[in-house]
Amino acid sequence: MTDNSTMDLPNRRHSDENLKSLVKVVRVLECFSTMDRSLSLAEICQRTGFPRSTTHRLLSSMREVGFLDQDRERDRYRLGLKLFEFGNVVLANMDLHREARPYVETLGRISGQSVHLAVFDGRQAIVIHRHDPSPDSGTSPNFIEAAPVHCTSVGKAILAFQPDPVIERIIDGGLKRFTENTIAEPDRLREELALIRERGYSVDNAEHQPGLRCVGAPIRDSAGRVFAGISVSGAAWRLPVAEVENLSKIVMHHAAAISTSLGYRG
Repeated sequence: MTDNSTMDLPNRRHSDENLKSLVKVVRVLECFSTMDRSLSLAEICQRTGFPRSTTHRLLSSMREVGFLDQDRERDRYRLGLKLFEFGNVVLANMDLHREARPYVETLGRISGQSVHLAVFDGRQAIVIHRHDPSPDSGTSPNFIEAAPVHCTSVGKAILAFQPDPVIERIIDGGLKRFTENTIAEPDRLREELALIRERGYSVDNAEHQPGLRCVGAPIRDSAGRVFAGISVSGAAWRLPVAEVENLSKIVMHHAAAISTSLGYRG
């Protein structure tokens, strides 16, 4: 009698190897960020911990399929356009992106400031849409970036409504200080999040970027879970503290409208 588990062994090994290769590809992609847009082979080796020969073969394969581009003169790599194409497909199919876009643009026109729409990935607030009324902003509306959740208004608006274990995981991961105003002390952050839950909106007073003030509010899905947020950002001199309360009402109104369009009936 033939042991089926023995017959399936080569298939399982093949599957395991495919999974390992996929994990390596993801590890390479995670090396890049808005701060590190191009990296050398040596830098990628250092960040992934992969041997140089393995990394070189992997980068060559990723370049062939369009996941990476290579600047041959400087021997540096950057993320390829194929990923941008995939990203646009994801965004086009996301209910949030589709439903929220008109509200984001309306909020930008009303406030005269930049508006960010972000989703929570468990660690960061990923900005999936940005509207900037300034014609010379130089930033694409589909520019995707990651925002820390402990010191940005859109991030704090989301984090404040997460379960305690999620909040504690973020705190345990370290609260990086970006400016002298960054809330980097766990107890202070917990107090800040409690205040946000009470009033329904968040404020970033130059906590992430000097001279920038932002007001954010949470967005809920049909089950009532806060999974995203929206914020208005502007130079502090254009967005004085005295105007924050009035602006917060506008931001919360648009966040609530987006939540309703997604099926929330709270």
